[in-house]
Amino acid sequence: MPPTVRTLVMGILNLTTDSFSDGGSWTTTGRALDHARAMVAAGADIIDIGGESTRPGATRVDPATERERVTPVIAALHAEGITTSVDTMRAATAAAAVEAGVDIVNDVSGGLADPDMDRVVAEANRDRPVDYCLMHWRADRFESAAGAADHGGDVVADVRDLLAAHAGRAEKAGVPRERIILDPGIGFAKSVDENWALLRAVPDLISDWSAAGYRTLVGASRKRFLTPLRPAADGGPGEPASADDATAAVSALAAAAGAWAVRVHSVAPTRAAVDVAACVAAGTGPALPEGWRARRG
Repeated sequence: MPPTVRTLVMGILNLTTDSFSDGGSWTTTGRALDHARAMVAAGADIIDIGGESTRPGATRVDPATERERVTPVIAALHAEGITTSVDTMRAATAAAAVEAGVDIVNDVSGGLADPDMDRVVAEANRDRPVDYCLMHWRADRFESAAGAADHGGDVVADVRDLLAAHAGRAEKAGVPRERIILDPGIGFAKSVDENWALLRAVPDLISDWSAAGYRTLVGASRKRFLTPLRPAADGGPGEPASADDATAAVSALAAAAGAWAVRVHSVAPTRAAVDVAACVAAGTGPALPEGWRARRG
């Protein structure tokens, strides 16, 4: 039998016109649902639904537009028994998503963009468990994730300190500790070297956060710093999708380190990566039928 405990795969569903990788691809409810179901069929455990982009150069969308994009998709997937997450920095959108049945509120601002976010998640938890993912992102204005912020010369220490503050604030507002997930914010206002430094530190961060009672989400999918690993024909960095194999490698490393989940655009390679990590950790995996032989064309 395959191991039953493994890192979860969160499939990204951007209901936007301007996301850096797939903006405009899933802008109708029908197309979005088809893509979500395809990701589930490919091995996704969670669908993370976002109605506004944080790509380099992005600007925020109207709050009503964001809610109109995400809530019908969340409601439909919830009705099908699919675990959903809402990728939003607005408390009003989070509240609407909770009403529609969402299971996770994923705030890339770590609760800083909207002072009501902690309260909304805390109140939701009075009725049923709703997870709260807090990400590291230092910004004056939470719009574009481009550029690099001042992390005091030590990005890993800054991630530890800021996320500890975020988690403490959320708990003080009434969010149960067991519902809090921490995300180091790879690719958000960080230099290339800072992103690699964070990836190197991921095993220690996961270990420390787990000991404190928090789960860890790692989201490096198609980030710009991965694209030079697979350069384009002209020698420049590749397109975002060219980083899918590197993303799967990051997923395997994160899973081996004990990450609760990884957030990705291309589900199948990462599902294989986290399954391998689980089998290696368990020292066992799916059995082959007796007498089975590989088919050769």
